[in-house]
Amino acid sequence: MPPSHTETAPVLGGSRWNTFPEASTMTAREFFTGALPLLQGIIDDNALTSADGEVLQAQIRATLGLGTRETSLPLAVGPDSATAAREVGAQAEAIGRVIASWATTALDRLLTEPIPFPAGPLVVRSHCYGHLLTPPAADLLRGRRGGPVTMQLYNEWLHQMVLLRDALLPFTNWQDVPLLVTPSGLRHTEAARDRFLTELLVRQIRHTSIVDFARHVVTGTSGPDGYGFDADGGTALPAVIDAPPLTAPQHLLTWRPDPAVGETATYVAELDDYYAAPRTLIEDLPPAAPVEGPLPFRIVIGPVADGTRTAHIAVAHEGTTACVDLGQALRGHRFAHRHRHRPTTGNATAGDTRTADVWAALRAPGLVWTEGGDVTLDATGQDDTVVLALLGRLYPENVVLRPAGHRAEPVTAGGNGPSRLVIDLPDHDITDR
Repeated sequence: MPPSHTETAPVLGGSRWNTFPEASTMTAREFFTGALPLLQGIIDDNALTSADGEVLQAQIRATLGLGTRETSLPLAVGPDSATAAREVGAQAEAIGRVIASWATTALDRLLTEPIPFPAGPLVVRSHCYGHLLTPPAADLLRGRRGGPVTMQLYNEWLHQMVLLRDALLPFTNWQDVPLLVTPSGLRHTEAARDRFLTELLVRQIRHTSIVDFARHVVTGTSGPDGYGFDADGGTALPAVIDAPPLTAPQHLLTWRPDPAVGETATYVAELDDYYAAPRTLIEDLPPAAPVEGPLPFRIVIGPVADGTRTAHIAVAHEGTTACVDLGQALRGHRFAHRHRHRPTTGNATAGDTRTADVWAALRAPGLVWTEGGDVTLDATGQDDTVVLALLGRLYPENVVLRPAGHRAEPVTAGGNGPSRLVIDLPDHDITDR
């Protein structure tokens, strides 16, 4: 009789800290569980107690936190930071707190319910990755009962947790993302992570760089620059696809499971350079009667060609359809300013002198802009996707998203000059850009 799978499967112990196959997908929680043998090896080699566990719990909180001496992500975030940095920083703090809480629970459990090592005590070689230890953790792992084996095991576990946190930074629904995992854990993300963090820390990170890193995390491969991607089993697109434009992140992605997706492709905008697009002055548009009720719409996905695909939003009204490139719509959302409800003495308009019709703007050729002062478009009765289509039709400079409840206030956001396109939307709780 041939040997069973369980008889030939690799077992834990020695240099093997996991039984991951050559390539598989796991959620964050599944990967964390798969890395628990490293923690067990630390406990076993160092004969740790519950008091020692508290030292390691404090260490992982310090490593995954922002602004600590031991932080693994020296990202300084403040009110004047770029929007992308603030969004990624908030992600890092939120994800780090959850991983640290998992570690706290795991350490308590492993002290009383140890993982067995059929192949003998765990001995793993792991290089130092520069993760700074707290003084109590350094004392515990290097001195007293600690030693080279304990330090190596902890180096590996801590590094894998940092890689896990960072791999999840692009995604709003990070606990649902299918991470590509190999026998080396998440080390395959290291080169892409280094590029991503370098750009995040030294300049204003591009949306295409966030997408590229997210694609490496899920597929292990790069691809053309784009605003999202398909991968086996789902699609990663900007979060505003599934959230109100006023409150949705401007730079993060949401993973959308879809068993029908079976190939990897990058979503690209129809126009790489929107500056070259033809423009239409909003004051030159023909008058149009206001639309009563929400406009029907659908998102149309194009075929894959050379690893890329496009998509558009089709909005219909009285037998006519306006098609807006989804890539340009998402670009418009990233660039749009959000009205700030605060007193101002500078670039503010005490009232809107002109209005324009949403449908007239949607069906206009090229990108719509204005030179004659602020213009308001009332989209309070429209679906979020129609608002997104409108953002794709407006030239993406000096566009302001404003809650309808703030109509009586001066417009306190926008770029240079008074010629702004202000979109009135249903009220939502919003934060400043």
